[in-house]
This record gives sequence, structure tokens and C-alpha cells, in this order.
Amino acid sequence: MEYLKKAAKTAEAHSSNIRCQVEKILADIEKRRENAVIELAKKFDNWEGEFILSEEKKQALIAKVPETVKSDIRYAHEQVSGFARVQRESIKEFETIPIEGVRLGQRIIPMDVAGCYIPGGRFAHACSAIMSVGTAKAAGVETVIACSPPRGDSIAPAVVYALDVAGADIILEIGGIQAIATMAFGLFTGKPANILAGPGNAYVAEAKAILAGSGLCAIDVFAGPTESAVIADDTADSMTIAVDLVSQAEHGYDSPVWLFTDSRQLGEQVLKIMPQVIEDLPDPEVAAASWRDYGEIILCDDWPEMAAVSDQYAAEHIQVMTKDNQWWCDHLTAYGSLFLGEYCTVAQGDKCSGTNHILPTRKAGYYSGGLNVHKFLKICTFQEIEKQACQEISARASRLSRVEGMEGHARACDWRLKKFFPDQEWDFTVYSQKDYS
Repeated sequence: MEYLKKAAKTAEAHSSNIRCQVEKILADIEKRRENAVIELAKKFDNWEGEFILSEEKKQALIAKVPETVKSDIRYAHEQVSGFARVQRESIKEFETIPIEGVRLGQRIIPMDVAGCYIPGGRFAHACSAIMSVGTAKAAGVETVIACSPPRGDSIAPAVVYALDVAGADIILEIGGIQAIATMAFGLFTGKPANILAGPGNAYVAEAKAILAGSGLCAIDVFAGPTESAVIADDTADSMTIAVDLVSQAEHGYDSPVWLFTDSRQLGEQVLKIMPQVIEDLPDPEVAAASWRDYGEIILCDDWPEMAAVSDQYAAEHIQVMTKDNQWWCDHLTAYGSLFLGEYCTVAQGDKCSGTNHILPTRKAGYYSGGLNVHKFLKICTFQEIEKQACQEISARASRLSRVEGMEGHARACDWRLKKFFPDQEWDFTVYSQKDYS
């Protein structure tokens, strides 16, 4: 393969420094709890008001949202929650009897509390509210706590309306690392989250990863700065590719976009027009920096090499524009979400097509898909063993336990053999035969 354009920076370059900063902040919050959060909110968001959004203020903010916007938000919610409900129905509770006397089963239990983070800052991410909160509610989560950073004197009204439509039970006006810690520790609400979900910047993503690594709670995915790739051959339109790459580069200064192609002419044409498409934005600064520092165009020999490169990058989003889009659906194995054909663009999935836009980044697509309703569910098993089945299973489990050197396990099975089948001879002399009455 050949780089027609190579990134000047990598996401890994700053990750260790970010992790160190986040660890210090989380440790301070764990120690000083609400007091630390109050100080951080003042420092980073200039916020000194109440954190829990009152019903009165919520309704006042909702009243500011135009009806056309409300209609579009409801449409997005119907699409996303509808897809999530179908996902929920795809996994079932069941019971099975593998041998006579043994009953095994699976139960699907929703999480008790989900903490959903909705980014703020430059954009009012109303659709992110739907993606996390709506999906948690479709899963049956009883209590969903949502955090979003205030923009001035409140969360953006459209975000508040989206959270209300999606079914958030508690809304907190707070952002950043302090918001993630607030949900994890149950600060201000008394309800620690079983799972943290939602996208965010590198600091938010790192906070989620650290808390999950500590065993305090689960997380949805490592959803850091957005990354997008386009796979295209000589049948693709260079302007469509450039427009789509720019649309994702505007997410942030550190949002990489990549083009994988087997057409030198296409790659060079996209390289030529990218600056023009970026400059045409009302505010081109962020996209320009993202493309300059993190953008890449990679020229490959053929489709198998393009597929191999794509799987190596494991991009959050992959758009495919080739003469046979289904080939890629059949052969790609590492990505967050796949967009097939020129009629598709990542922006559709980001907003309202129905699939979830909270997706793995930083190559987490190697081992994880994106946020889905199953992330909010616990798949729990049970077993019931009748007397006759207990005889065979206990005998086998006892022997297997000793193969592994686990005498205590073996004796738990031996005890049942001796207790329930006293008239039979067993090939053991063990602790469980002693009389402790």
C-alpha cells in the first residue's frame, strides 16, 4: 500500500498524559464526592446552579423548542428506539433439558440504573440523547440518569426535549469527567449507575475506561473522538467522498478521517478538492485541523488489501462506495457501523436512520460492536438438578475437580453422592464422609 496522504499525529500520542490527568480528577471526586464536583463545575463550566434539572425548568426549556424540531426529534426517537426494540426481541429467555433431570435456562434482566452522557460544548447533541437514553429504556432499564454540560444557563433546550422524549428519569446539568464520576458514584441522586453509556471527548472516554477497569461499573464502548473511513473504487464520486469526509472531520480537532482506495486517480482527486470543500464550511477551522493532522489517503493494490487495511484501522464508521458493496459487508470484520452505497452517509446514522451512533473507537472495533440494547441487559443463567441427574453429574464433576486439583470442589460433589445415594459404593475417602452432627 502507499500513502497519498499520511497523518501528522496519532491519537495515542496524547493518551498517557490524558489518562494521568483523568485519574487524578477521579481520585479527588471519589474522596471529596459532591464538593469536588461542585468545584469542577465552577472551574470548567462556570456553573453554580442546581445540578438536577427541575420539572419547572425542564418544561420552560422544552417550550423554547420549535415544533418542527420537536417533530424531527420524535422521528429520530421512533427510528432508534424501534430498532432497539427489535434488537431486544432478538434475544430470548429460554429453558432446556439437555438430559433427563437437568433443567437449564437463561433469564434476561435489565440493568437497574444506567448513566447516559450527552456531549455539549460546540454542538447540541440532541440525537445522542436518543441513542443512549432511548436504547436503555427499550432494554427496560428502570432508572436512567442523563448528564449533559450546560451551555450558558442551561442544557440546550433541544437536548432537554430529546431526553424527555427518550424517557430520562433524572437529568443533571453537568459535563466532563465530573459528570461521568457523578453517575458512577451516584452523587446527588443516591443511585450509582450499573453502566455508563454515551460518547464524549478523550477525557470523558478515558474516565469511562478507568471506572470500568476499577470494576465499579460497566461501560458501553470506548467511544472517544469520532473517526470515519471511506472505502471507494474507481466507480465512486470524488466530491461525494470529500463532502462525507469533511462532514465527519468537523466533529473535533482530533477526529481522523481516512480514504482507502485502489484508484490512484480517485485518491489524488479527493486530495486535491478536500481543502476546497473544507474552506466552504461556515467555520472551517476544526475540519481543517482534523484533516491536516489526522487525515489519510491510502492507495491499495486490490480489494483484499483494502479490506485488510480497513480491518487494521477498525474505524468507528466505514462508508463503502464501490461497484459491489455487498462484498465488503461479507468480508469486513472490524468496525463500528457500516454504511453501504452512495445513498448512505454517516450523518444519517448519526441522526435518525435507526442504528445507534455510539460506536467503538481507537480500534475497539476489534472486539466490540457499538451501543445496543443488549449492553443494558444482564444475561443470567440458572440450573435445577433432580436426584437421579445429581448422581451422574456429581460423580463426573467430582472427578473433573480432582483433575484440576480442586479438592474443595470435589468434596461438595462427593457429599451429595454420599448423602443422597448412601447405599452405593463410591471410590473416594473424603472429608465429607465424616460425621459432624
